[in-house]
Amino acid sequence: MAERTLAEDGGASDGIDTFAFPVESSICGVGMQVGPMGTGPGWHGGAPLERVHRIDFHVVMFFTDGPVRHMVDFAEYEATAGDVLWIRPGQVHRFTTTGEYRGTVLAMQPGFLPRATVEATGLYRYDLPPLLRPGPAQLDALRAALAQLRGEYEDTTTLPLSLHTAVLRHSLSAFLLRLAYLAASSAEGARQRSDTTFTLFRDAVEKGFATNHSVSAYAEGLGYSRRTLVRAVRAATGDTPKAFIDKRVVLEAKRLLAHTDLPIGRVGVAVGFPDAANFSKFFHQHTDTTPAAFRAELR
Repeated sequence: MAERTLAEDGGASDGIDTFAFPVESSICGVGMQVGPMGTGPGWHGGAPLERVHRIDFHVVMFFTDGPVRHMVDFAEYEATAGDVLWIRPGQVHRFTTTGEYRGTVLAMQPGFLPRATVEATGLYRYDLPPLLRPGPAQLDALRAALAQLRGEYEDTTTLPLSLHTAVLRHSLSAFLLRLAYLAASSAEGARQRSDTTFTLFRDAVEKGFATNHSVSAYAEGLGYSRRTLVRAVRAATGDTPKAFIDKRVVLEAKRLLAHTDLPIGRVGVAVGFPDAANFSKFFHQHTDTTPAAFRAELR
């Protein structure tokens, strides 16, 4: 795939750098790219293999070989032939330097597809795991849809640009609808989608975790009893509501420690701990390391 450039995230006041999607590197300048993974640096856009980084676009890696270990939001996933890894905008990730990436990689710029298609394909379902394992029939259908998409992307001679782009959007939508169905029909995804109580809680935590760590406060705000909330969250995730909140706080702390030079005390404030000592104690309890040691390990 075409080489990308590292640009500062213009909307970020915390200094987080991100790899931006380079429209100018795409064939005909469209808002997507699709091509082979391989040993050269081009397919991953020059991103540092050994360092965590962030992207502002979607990446879907379709593996034809493996195993390959890949970190997404500080969780390790092992992908092999037939697996699909879906990384969404804003997620941090890191390539492995010990495995060989083989297969096809798709990159898509937010805004390339219409809003209705974005909603239908669940492009921002951050609650779903990034690693997908399609069954034989699903795998064949995904391969066919991806091959069709790649063929349309590389065919720049049979249609004028406006029609070429329109056909690409339709082919991309067909592929993503299949992929989204696979993600949503997994056991975990199905449980989370069907449980309205958990979905409302998850969304509330996403909006309020930086200032609100209280299970009772979330329950009251959503109009549920604490017992109802505990049952719903445990059924969807296997965790208690408190553990779910804490995991989200830890993830955000890790992101800030990895991607910014904010003092550790300010990282703590950003995730709801005005006292630096309390933040360090909390972080150590959940990671078995200190914030300073975690940051040093990544740099």
